[in-house]
Amino acid sequence: MKHVYEGKTKTVYLKDDGNILLRFKDDVTGVNGVFDPGANTVGLSIEGMGNAALRMTTFFFKKLKAAGIDTHWIASEPAKNEMTVLAAKPFGKGIEVICRFRAVGSFLRRYGLYAEEGQALDALVEFTLKDDAREDPLANDETLVALSLMTEEQIELCRENTKKIAAFVKGELAKKGCELYDIKFEYGAVNNEVILIDEISGGNMRVYKDGKYVEPLELVKIMEL
Repeated sequence: MKHVYEGKTKTVYLKDDGNILLRFKDDVTGVNGVFDPGANTVGLSIEGMGNAALRMTTFFFKKLKAAGIDTHWIASEPAKNEMTVLAAKPFGKGIEVICRFRAVGSFLRRYGLYAEEGQALDALVEFTLKDDAREDPLANDETLVALSLMTEEQIELCRENTKKIAAFVKGELAKKGCELYDIKFEYGAVNNEVILIDEISGGNMRVYKDGKYVEPLELVKIMEL
């Protein structure tokens, strides 16, 4: 295998067959030692976090596959904290798509003059550019097109898929008495087809139960994974 990239939460390798191997780390994003799924820097390391993220990602990718929704997932090896995926081409240097069901995190920091914490947002979708130096700036449809990052058709496809997948995840969490407040996705192109990539784990979402935030490791236990 060839080492390709050292990410914040995963190490990326190119396999001899052309597929990608992702090795999940225990590192998580945060600020001043406090976990924050919306942060742009590695804030701390939590033992077992990588394995928990892989188990939850595998659970959801298998569910999505059964529902006929394409992702880059091929196979997982939880004992090694590894997942094999299709090699996908990102949009630019990466674009994240966030679906928000309630106002929290960066949304509340930006729009606190008008929004209240926990305010219902009806699956609001936002696009952000992966750019740590500029704190992942928001990008509207016109900006994405003007910068030749995505076409209007790709933007709409990602928006529709984000709402569909987020609703699916929300439904699965609800079965365990949990409520999804927001979730972050990433997409890439495989053979010119736009599909879901990266992961679906507690590190990419904010989940609440009985009005209290659920930590990623606790979420895995609640989901019985």
